[in-house]
Amino acid sequence: MTTRLRIALDAMGGDHAPDMVVEGADLARERCPNVDFLFVGDEARINALLERHPALKSISTVRHTPDFVAMDAKPSVALRSGRNSSMRLAIDAVAAGEAACIVSAGNTGALMAIAKFVLKTLPGIDRPAIASIMPTQRGELVMLDLGANLECDADNLVQFAVMGTVFSRTVLGLLNPTIGLLNVGSEEQKGHEQIREAAAALRATPLAPYFHGFIEGNDLGLGTVDVVVTDGFTGNIALKTAEGTAKLYAEFLKRTFGSSLLAKLGYVLASGAFNKLRQRMDPRRYNAGMFLGLRGICVKSHGGTDAVGFSNAIATAFNMASHGFNDKIRDQLAALQAALTAAADKARDDSATGSETAVK
Repeated sequence: MTTRLRIALDAMGGDHAPDMVVEGADLARERCPNVDFLFVGDEARINALLERHPALKSISTVRHTPDFVAMDAKPSVALRSGRNSSMRLAIDAVAAGEAACIVSAGNTGALMAIAKFVLKTLPGIDRPAIASIMPTQRGELVMLDLGANLECDADNLVQFAVMGTVFSRTVLGLLNPTIGLLNVGSEEQKGHEQIREAAAALRATPLAPYFHGFIEGNDLGLGTVDVVVTDGFTGNIALKTAEGTAKLYAEFLKRTFGSSLLAKLGYVLASGAFNKLRQRMDPRRYNAGMFLGLRGICVKSHGGTDAVGFSNAIATAFNMASHGFNDKIRDQLAALQAALTAAADKARDDSATGSETAVK
């Protein structure tokens, strides 16, 4: 028998919930084989929506709760008072083994706080990180952290590199993804102490053959590397800058092609090319913020997305769960630790040998 994979959905999270959640799940059902859904939220509203989607209803279970986490709630308040919220109960389902992963379009800070509290971090991971996919000239890259950890030491950055590499292989299908540390310059002497220590540590790990070195902000769009590692402060600014730049150019194009009758005619003639560009840059394609490093898979959808965007977030969670994402992180961390231990042992042996030689 084929094993079915259950996904828990925070049905009340997001600006357009629960309609968007149910419709997004119906779209994802067509893309994700052997999947079941656990909707957590207002039973009456969810069931009324499921009546419109019989195929989805047949593979869905609804868990009722009238409570939900407000989009503007403080994470600490949500953690204390949201024990019966749709977000918390969906995460609890993953912790209890009832679901393989959870997807929510709700409050980001609350989702991270509750998920970290309930699911805990994987062995060998000090802090979870938020990762996301970005389009580049070469294809796509994954970048982390995007805001969960404003300050990071070298160990955190190395762990992010491991998680980003596993994600790139698992979800993006890259066999040997390259890794770059986002810095103020590509030269080895550039950057603060933590990032230089992280670079030295990565060169002593099994990831060394794939470590490109330092990259700069312009390398993001170029797609110089497949995995971009940075602290949450820098990563969040870089992400928001890229999003803002994309919106700026979209507005420039709109104004330019609406400036005259001839320009409008030019737009009509080039509409096919612009439709391809629109599809390539559609933010709904990249509507998934992955919380990496937890003992359960947790994916954050943008709060204002529509059904198409939410279905893409579900598909990302499905791919991570069905490919054993967390098991692969454990294997990579074990290999990393073994390599670091071997390197430390060799350094001690070399030091002892040097001392004996000096005595003789």
